[in-house]
Amino acid sequence: MAHFPKIWFLRHGQTEWNAERRIQGQLESRLSHLGLEHARRQADLMAPILQQNPACYASPLGRAQQTAEIALRGLGFRTDARLAEADAGLLQGMTLDEVERRYPDIYRANPCHLDLFCAAPEGEGFDSFFNRIHDFMTTLEGPSVVVAHGLLGQVMRGIVLGLPRSEMAKLSNEQGCIYLLEEGSERLLK
Repeated sequence: MAHFPKIWFLRHGQTEWNAERRIQGQLESRLSHLGLEHARRQADLMAPILQQNPACYASPLGRAQQTAEIALRGLGFRTDARLAEADAGLLQGMTLDEVERRYPDIYRANPCHLDLFCAAPEGEGFDSFFNRIHDFMTTLEGPSVVVAHGLLGQVMRGIVLGLPRSEMAKLSNEQGCIYLLEEGSERLLK
């Protein structure tokens, strides 16, 4: 199993579309009031971690950028396009109920969000998504903070934990917390 440096993974705070159960993928939706609170909670958790001077990275999407600004307390971070959420193709912008009505076979066959996004017509697909996340992880040279997205986090965490795709899709996907990934294990910081 590949060895990666310590990673503190932060999923962005809740967005308006999260609250509506609407698929964002690579589309934009602002943080909700609860999402801003999630980011402030992460900022409190990050205070002692930032004293260790880790490298900090964020997805280019607005919700992750906004979360990073708050959670990293204005500390500089690098934006990396490989940290964008999975492109969910034609499903982006639709609520889960709309997906169930319009694409019932795809919806039924993919009960986990990771699988649903990766099965999206005209979407990115799992292999491309996995490969860009793994590619990013192999460039990390030391302890790093990553502010990105739920499904991306499931895959990144799954890579560290050595999980197959089916198990990655079942990982928790919490907001307002930090997943500490180190030496093949993860710990949830709340």
